[in-house]
Amino acid sequence: MIDRRLVSSFDWLLLFLVLALGACGVINLYSAASSFTGSGMAVYVKQTYWLGLGLVVMLAVAMIGPQRLSTIAYPFYFLVVILLTAVLFWGKVIGGSQRWLALGPMVIQPSELARLAVVLVLASFFQRRDQTEPYRLHQLLLPVGLALVPALLILKEPDLGTCLLVLMVAASVILVNGVKLRDLAIAGGGMIVALPLVWRFMKGYQKQRIFSFLDPESDPLGSAYHLIQSKIAVGSGQFIGKGFLAGTQSQLHFLPEQHTDFAFSVLAEEWGFIGGMVVLLLVGAIVYRGIATAYRTKDRQSLLMVIGGTAMIFWPAVINVGMVLGLFPVVGIPLPFVSYGGSSLVTTMAALGLIQGVAMRRFVFHRP
Repeated sequence: MIDRRLVSSFDWLLLFLVLALGACGVINLYSAASSFTGSGMAVYVKQTYWLGLGLVVMLAVAMIGPQRLSTIAYPFYFLVVILLTAVLFWGKVIGGSQRWLALGPMVIQPSELARLAVVLVLASFFQRRDQTEPYRLHQLLLPVGLALVPALLILKEPDLGTCLLVLMVAASVILVNGVKLRDLAIAGGGMIVALPLVWRFMKGYQKQRIFSFLDPESDPLGSAYHLIQSKIAVGSGQFIGKGFLAGTQSQLHFLPEQHTDFAFSVLAEEWGFIGGMVVLLLVGAIVYRGIATAYRTKDRQSLLMVIGGTAMIFWPAVINVGMVLGLFPVVGIPLPFVSYGGSSLVTTMAALGLIQGVAMRRFVFHRP
């Protein structure tokens, strides 16, 4: 039987924001996909299906709650690591990358699940330590290792964008626990020193994307083509946009990956600055609800799950929007709810379920 306090504490505003953002994404995908499918129905219907499934997952995760989720954190983590390893041997290759795994009639992207797995396992790890003093570097070797294992497997696919995203989400969870400033400076210096080594192991097309980001005009028809067309689309939308289904860059096929990585470019072209700001405000409001829930949470494990879930919304949004505006190099990171992708959407909804689950139990986990 469901505790009435769970229902009375349900964050209805969070659910409304999720549904509103999901509706914006589905409408935008209809336009983004119609230019190459003829009707837009294929992607539109699929995204609607994934949104519905995501809502079920979100509510299921919320009802399970953080305490019971912690009991499956490590099994789920190791399952994801196994799936990521399987991708390297039996994964489906699309667009030159081996990121997908066929499980019967379904094709999933385990790298998306890795973000959720890392959040759960790190929350469980730090809950067991229950340390009040800031952590030293040697104490963080195990949690950093837990994040690095799936991140390196994802990098091998290759998928640099998702690899960085997993590490950024993990860093958000780790830093909330507190790290001595001196040790943080040492870690930062170590990463700077390691940059030449990272550059050495980067693939040619990844290096070219950085060169194109620094100087787009150096290769306007090659590696910089995506970035240039995206900036044209966003800029041509001006304040109120060109109108629904009236974007020239998207409807005339100038904009690549317009239903996935560059879906926000389509939205900005057709709905302008106003439409873009509406979507960003919805994302910002969801992030705010997550931060507000975390602020009121007194239980460490619940706090870390909420921070991790919020980071899973915040970082992809920042990176994707920065990418389409030319502020960051082009990487394959979708914008939550706006870009097409079943695994990404369902995983994002699960992250929101973490936030909702803690919000519903405010009578247990929240500060008075």
